[in-house]
Amino acid sequence: MATNKPVSDRILVVDDEVNMRALFKKILSKEGYQVETVSSGDEAFKLLEKDRFDLVISDLKMPGMDGFELLKKVKEISPQPPFILLTAYGTVDSAVAAMKQGAFDYLTKPLNNDEVRMVIRKALDLYHLTQEVEQLRERVEADKDFKEIIGRAPKMRSLFRLIKMVSYSNTTILINGESGTGKELIARAIHYNSPRKDRPFVTVDCGALPETLLESELFGHVKGSFTGAINNKKGLFEEASGGTLLLDEIGDTTLAFQSKLLRVLQENEIRPVGSNKNIKVDARVVAATNKDLRELVKKKVFREDLYYRLAVVPVMIPSLKERKEDIPLLVDHFIKKYCEQNHLSLKQISPQVMKIMIDYPWHGNVRELENVIERAVLISQGPEIKLDTLFNDQAPEEEALHSLQETTHVAVQMVEREEIAVAMKKANGNRTQAARLLGISRATLYNKIRRYGLTLDSVLPG
Repeated sequence: MATNKPVSDRILVVDDEVNMRALFKKILSKEGYQVETVSSGDEAFKLLEKDRFDLVISDLKMPGMDGFELLKKVKEISPQPPFILLTAYGTVDSAVAAMKQGAFDYLTKPLNNDEVRMVIRKALDLYHLTQEVEQLRERVEADKDFKEIIGRAPKMRSLFRLIKMVSYSNTTILINGESGTGKELIARAIHYNSPRKDRPFVTVDCGALPETLLESELFGHVKGSFTGAINNKKGLFEEASGGTLLLDEIGDTTLAFQSKLLRVLQENEIRPVGSNKNIKVDARVVAATNKDLRELVKKKVFREDLYYRLAVVPVMIPSLKERKEDIPLLVDHFIKKYCEQNHLSLKQISPQVMKIMIDYPWHGNVRELENVIERAVLISQGPEIKLDTLFNDQAPEEEALHSLQETTHVAVQMVEREEIAVAMKKANGNRTQAARLLGISRATLYNKIRRYGLTLDSVLPG
């Protein structure tokens, strides 16, 4: 759904002199920026409260709210756009003082066009760099090839070939696979093998959020558009500008939301909740689901036109039982991974135990296998992972395997629930901050909060 032309930055110019506003409009429009001008600080702040700009340029001396006061007001807005002041030579000291309060830079009148272009470019470059800091760790840690996707089975080799073929296009992709097969890993591989690899990779779990919150997350909102909207908020479509947006569990969305998403895919633009203006977006969309969307279309709970829009290139991930020959590779990989993480000597697994691992159905796919190996590495006393460290040796093998699966899941969930509750307490209920503390995305945190039935009342002291 992406376009080849990048979305231009939006700049707000504030000056009570009509000639100065016209001059900026001429200079910046030629540079390809979207420019809006107003004549007062009050007018500027009203506009900033309901709309989003990437940069504010304001005269220092104006009737009513001056540039210094406007700067203080802009500091209340989230995200905070960089602020450049216009000043005459006689008021440079005031501009320098404003920089100490958070202004990016100042320009002196009469203007030097080359200096204007340079200062604006530097401000915007820094702004976009700052916007990406939150996603940087995720991008750095993400594997840029296929090293984290373990598999040599014929179906996996075919999958790798397909990923390489589709990565360099802007085509919308639908990834389908059972829970635990690694849909997000495949989406990341597509992103990091594409020309967009140096831009953000953003994910949202569509099934974890109610419709209204999902719209706000994806499209953004303006201040006052609903209860709790205390600031303007940029949506994930904008956060993923130039990069890739993964819409996970797309099959869990409502028909009403699907209509809005279809319009975004067709028009390449979004409208923030509460706004009357559309914003052009440039994000490649990858959707993922563990459901059969064609069946949902037949049941009339998923739009047929959206299905065909998403499934331009369908990517099917095989379940683990369809590629049993990869299980020894996965087992060895996870043993090495968790031995290294826990500073343990490398452990081995006997051929007899490996045979049991291969024959087990693994309904939870690779995720379940990884959980089992992690537990075995931690509780195994010697250099070899034996049957009794994986399974309850008092029960038949099939029953033992089921018992292990249940025990592992319950233990992991108990620890994870407690970690989330502690993070929420530390963040005083702020979910964005709690997600940062846990090292996960906001969408993942919302999903886990819902899964474990956590509420603010249950985690915060009364």
